Amino acid sequence: MSIQASVLEELLKSSPQLRPQLYFKASLTALSHAMEDQVLAAGVRMPLVIASFQRERFYRQESHRYERIAALTPHIYVLAAPETSFMSESKEYETIAFDSDDQLSREWHLVVLGQNYTACLVCQERQTLAPSEQETAGLPAMDQTRRFEGVWTFDRQASCTAARILLDRIALYRPELRAKIEQAKTDYLVEAVPGLSEVDPDPFAQRLVTYLQAGQYKLLKAYRAMSAQERRERLVNLITSAMRRSLDPNEIFKVAVEELGRAMQVCRCLVYRCKATDATVPIIYESLSSAAVKSVVGQSWPLQENPLFQAVVQQLEAIAVVDTQIAQPVDLSSLDLLVDRWQIRSWLMVPVIYQGRLLGMVELHHCRQEPYGWSHDEMGLVEAVATQLGVALIQSESYANLEDLNQQLEALERTRSNLIAITGHELRTPLSTIQVCLESLASEPDMPPELRQVMLNTAMTDADRMRKLIQDFITLSRLESGRVQWHLEPIALDECVDLAVSSIRSMNREELPQIRAQVPLELPQVQADGERVVEVLSKLLDNACKFTNPEGEVVIEAKTNGGKMLEITITDTGRGIEPNRLETVFDRFYQEEGALRRTAGGTGLGLAICRQIIKGLGGQIWAESAGRDQGSQFHFTLPIAPAVVGNSSQSSSPTNRPNSTPNSGQNGQVVEPPPKGRRSSRKRAALG
Repeated sequence: MSIQASVLEELLKSSPQLRPQLYFKASLTALSHAMEDQVLAAGVRMPLVIASFQRERFYRQESHRYERIAALTPHIYVLAAPETSFMSESKEYETIAFDSDDQLSREWHLVVLGQNYTACLVCQERQTLAPSEQETAGLPAMDQTRRFEGVWTFDRQASCTAARILLDRIALYRPELRAKIEQAKTDYLVEAVPGLSEVDPDPFAQRLVTYLQAGQYKLLKAYRAMSAQERRERLVNLITSAMRRSLDPNEIFKVAVEELGRAMQVCRCLVYRCKATDATVPIIYESLSSAAVKSVVGQSWPLQENPLFQAVVQQLEAIAVVDTQIAQPVDLSSLDLLVDRWQIRSWLMVPVIYQGRLLGMVELHHCRQEPYGWSHDEMGLVEAVATQLGVALIQSESYANLEDLNQQLEALERTRSNLIAITGHELRTPLSTIQVCLESLASEPDMPPELRQVMLNTAMTDADRMRKLIQDFITLSRLESGRVQWHLEPIALDECVDLAVSSIRSMNREELPQIRAQVPLELPQVQADGERVVEVLSKLLDNACKFTNPEGEVVIEAKTNGGKMLEITITDTGRGIEPNRLETVFDRFYQEEGALRRTAGGTGLGLAICRQIIKGLGGQIWAESAGRDQGSQFHFTLPIAPAVVGNSSQSSSPTNRPNSTPNSGQNGQVVEPPPKGRRSSRKRAALG
């Protein structure tokens, strides 16, 4: 059954002296609880209690109260709109179910009638907007913001009127209770018994104040939780914004340490990157609450000797030390000097972790006289910030790796383009010449011998050019893949220089710049592969002569470098190199003038081969130049052969490993190198 008449409106018509007021739900809840507690406190003997709930779920929150009230009186009537199991039935008290579209579903009633005490609460929910319109308007959907309009009074006449209206309504819902309802009207809807004083309102007022104070405490607790959540979200948003502005971890750490230190109001806040195996870490990012707190910026912060750090690494969880003077939960007695120096009384350490990997640490210090207890919310806030820092560091690393990959892909693309352009040019040109020469020899059988010889020489020269190109490709491929066998032995550098200069001059160049070798004879021998050293010198000399005018000069110098290495320098007065290209010239297929518009021949593999050879021999190679038309210097180093002693064998023992000691015989006997001036068989073969 559904009734659309309002109990509140009927009450106001019957009692025009009543004036409705506005109540929030929290106030109505406090009033209802106080009225129910007044009954439970035996302030009312054998009362009539009528309660109307808008929904069954509201009734379920209070059902235990009515079970206790039922022990005091048989006249208890509870009304609610059913949702699950609520129905009309008679148990400890009477329950009355009404339809969800009934007017009672929008009202809230509680009426208590006793011989010397009455209380009445009748109200109706006031809605300016429908629930769907409230959501559209962006209004808060909080239960405590619901408003009701109604009457709350101790007046017996108004309470009896409200009880009569509700009892008549109950009789319509449950006709089988008419006899019990009539008995209730006869017993309770009467004037107050003369001679009995009204009940003392003080217990009611005390209970009402208690509920209001409890509600206020809950409200303050909710506000504190909202404030903590707001602080957390603001910090996280600041770090997220810093991450969006820049993937630079320095900027992110700077924002995080300042905002976290300000939000936590700690004496000192530190954020640093570290690994679990680090012994120490320099402090760069710090936030201080005042100038009186000592700064640790620039200090080397101990990690391996810090038991708190080790405990955090082991557990991968935050650890809070309330008082560093007490060994709980970590014994910090080994850090007494550190604690005293930096006045750390309370210590919180939170790891920055990503997928189980330690990336950094967040430290908070309180330096006051009294210890500070770290709350659960504060630790949760710092952990949330640490999580965002971990994400920021991973994103920064990923971005850096992506940049490296992009640069590698760009380098590969340039290599591919240069390879196609250079090989196409370097192969097509000699092939065209060879084809023309062979066609001429085949089609002109009566060609003069002198011209025939010119054709043959030209074809052989270009064939040798193609052979060298292919040999460079094979050599570089073997060097980069590590498939080269090194024959290391003590060798005299001046002999290698003589061989390289002879090789350059034997190329039959018409005009070469002046080549001067300034290699002292007293230089120590180097531990290297003689053929490879000659190859490096030849390519560097060829490159220097190629870009130097015949009027210029090329100088070869050598000197010791640091006592363990010999430094060789080839200086020319030629074209020079731009400063920003000094490292690029050693890349594969690099051409100073471009692949297809250069004036000098070559594949761009010579310097790349030199770098791989020198690297394989344990040395370094680099270039220097003041700029265009300022000449250039190419330097490379080779390890000096170890000192050798002995009086038996004079032979050398090459080895296939670059860093091994080749002057030891098979039985561990130390062998002297060949005397200076006497070439080994390999060098003689190179000369031949």
